[in-house]
Amino acid sequence: MGGHREKDTDAALLRAVGDGDSAAMAVLYDRHAGWLHRRLTRRCADPEMVREVLQDTFVTVWRSAGSHRGQEAGGWLWTIAARRLVDARRAQERAARIETAPMEAVGAEHEPAVATPSAEERALTALEFGDVGTALDRISPELREVLRATVVDGLTTRETARLLGIPEGTVKTRARRARAELRAALARLDPTPMGGPA
Repeated sequence: MGGHREKDTDAALLRAVGDGDSAAMAVLYDRHAGWLHRRLTRRCADPEMVREVLQDTFVTVWRSAGSHRGQEAGGWLWTIAARRLVDARRAQERAARIETAPMEAVGAEHEPAVATPSAEERALTALEFGDVGTALDRISPELREVLRATVVDGLTTRETARLLGIPEGTVKTRARRARAELRAALARLDPTPMGGPA
């Protein structure tokens, strides 16, 4: 069953993982864990949570590899990881609420430390929900994916190509087009020239 090499496609590896091949799982992990970890770290300042989410992601891959359809695993893996991160944050928030509720009831002097969002997390939130987020939603999906991966998540061209299952040259071309479309979308949102009347 073993003998998997770097040149094996993600689809072939996932089929083998679906059949219970742990060697294929190891190759898949080595291929994708690095960029997934970096991308999760840009979304979450808690290194322990990032490690847990990464582990949960690959446990899910092990259990559900047989259900994957498509050539490259990058987008599928990121979808799993992003969902696991949301679940982990919700669980952490619930736990924090449970911990603080009894203390508030008895008037405790010291509140437990609650992780405050990092500057990067606040910036990403502004990107998701501000004018830039609105403009991103208005550009074509394939260009938006490249911008999110390269700018928001800070992935390299090679990592983005692997994530999206496209050639590196296509990543560069789409990144240029995406920036131009984003500028145009932002201009349509706020047509007032810089320095004009408020």
